[in-house]
Amino acid sequence: MRRRGPDTVGYYHHKNEEQHVVLLHSRLSIIDLDARANQPMQRGAHIIITNGEIYNFVEIRRELAQLGDGFETQSDTEVLLAAINRWGVEEALRKCEGMWALAHYNKDTGFLTLARDRFGEKPLFLLRANNGIFFGSEVKFLIALAESNLTPNRTQLRRLIIYGYRALYKQNETFFEDIYELSAGCTLRLGNSTNNVPTRYWEPKIKRDETLTFDNAVERSRDAVIEAVRLRLRADVPLAFCMSGGIDSNTLISIATQIFNYDVHGFTVVNEDSRYTEQDMVNVAVETQGLKHTEIPISTDNFLSCLRTLIRQHDAPIFTISAYCHWLLMGAIHEAGYRIAISGTGADELFSGYYDHHLAYLADMYGSPEYPSALKKWETYVRPHVLNPLLRNPNMFIDNPKEQRHLYMNAQTYGKHLTTPWNETHTDDYWERDILRNRMLNELFIETIPPPLHEEDLNAMYFSVENRSPFLDTGLFEASYTIPTQHLVQNGMAKAVLREAMRGIVPDAILDNRRKVGFNAPLFEFLDRTDPQVRSQVLDDGEIYDIVRRDTVETLMNCPDLENHEGLFLFAVINARIFLEEFPKLEPKSSYSTTIQ
Repeated sequence: MRRRGPDTVGYYHHKNEEQHVVLLHSRLSIIDLDARANQPMQRGAHIIITNGEIYNFVEIRRELAQLGDGFETQSDTEVLLAAINRWGVEEALRKCEGMWALAHYNKDTGFLTLARDRFGEKPLFLLRANNGIFFGSEVKFLIALAESNLTPNRTQLRRLIIYGYRALYKQNETFFEDIYELSAGCTLRLGNSTNNVPTRYWEPKIKRDETLTFDNAVERSRDAVIEAVRLRLRADVPLAFCMSGGIDSNTLISIATQIFNYDVHGFTVVNEDSRYTEQDMVNVAVETQGLKHTEIPISTDNFLSCLRTLIRQHDAPIFTISAYCHWLLMGAIHEAGYRIAISGTGADELFSGYYDHHLAYLADMYGSPEYPSALKKWETYVRPHVLNPLLRNPNMFIDNPKEQRHLYMNAQTYGKHLTTPWNETHTDDYWERDILRNRMLNELFIETIPPPLHEEDLNAMYFSVENRSPFLDTGLFEASYTIPTQHLVQNGMAKAVLREAMRGIVPDAILDNRRKVGFNAPLFEFLDRTDPQVRSQVLDDGEIYDIVRRDTVETLMNCPDLENHEGLFLFAVINARIFLEEFPKLEPKSSYSTTIQ
């Protein structure tokens, strides 16, 4: 646990005739660096360990003080514990803004309550074994505690290889049998008289205000984004920013510099592929705002070795090459002395941004007076940039509101490249009648946000860095989902409301840039397919070839270049191979710094 918490460790132990409770914690000090804020933390019969931050702890502390509570630290953990003592776990968490995975034990009642934040920024894995219920922030902790090896979940491996990261959270499964995650926004109460079923303490508030004008939506969004950033700048250690040339990261950076006078240091992974480079927009941000800036170049050096290290850290395959890039970013941030990284995850799911969002918008506008103009703008400004042939059809969602083929392109083809053909059907959950909003909500809570949150946390924690995502803010989420759908895309531009909300804060060149790039890089910029040792590591006999046909992998390794979907497939296969090689090495550990009888 030392990578997650390098500063200090602690434990709490309680044993009686009915229960044996052990809480272990390793601390990464972020707020109140004094030893008085170490964990586990106890107030009377209440004990807590938590991973994450309560960003609005100052405001909650003030409220509790007015009710007569006293405090011995300046930490957010003590505020959280006091709030739980006064209001109970669920009600206290409803008041909190932040990210957390926590365990709260009441030794008077004998109940242990686990809880996870609303969006699932912090992980919480569970294992029910013959000798108890184990929980932790990483799977390797559970393997050590339970003193048992685990079986890899080959269904989840097939899901990754054939359908990609979007399918991984359709079911509550992990890459190991018998391990599952507590769902975001839920608590789990463990005790002698409970049924051990998770309970949802937070439901997303989705209530559009159809009277809201575009200008009102802009104003409301500007206030909510600024407040989200303000809270997440709270820390007693320095913080850095993950930086691209896009609107999302530059919204956060520009607010920090222009509104809060923060001395921003941005970090960018750079590559030479014209499909993915945003160097021109990065240069605009650095030059116009006078930012400190560090570039991290892409290299083939030690790629498979580093990938193996990262898979051991994740206890799972890496989902996309973007996660590897993010790990490089976290390494540079750590080397520069920072303990917090700010990322732009979640903006597309609040304000729109992907190419299929434009088509969902056209379907929602179909039959309205706005539709002809919206269609013309899409044809003029969007279609020329779209490579996916399905997304070049403006009637895609009009013809089929439940269309999914564009999300899993070539899945049927690659399914045939398994040793035993395999497939499954994926459908959207129903949240909202509008096609665009329903698509965005599925992305936010199931498809496109849970995977990067999982990987960003583990990447950052490898280097003892805390990852913060200001767009994943409750108030900002609720404000963005009051906006009428027709305001989200304007003049052929997604994120129309956010763009205008940031006018005068973010450089105009970035706000007016129509190109959607994303945080990505081609596989062969990392993987030297001509190196005999690399080819051997990929193509030699291995358990992976009980799942995937070797001739398919060899054909891709011999290609001079790969299409995007081919790179995704090959990367997934390589990751699955390394995972199957590495997981037996996660053997139980027998030695601890403290032995608990």
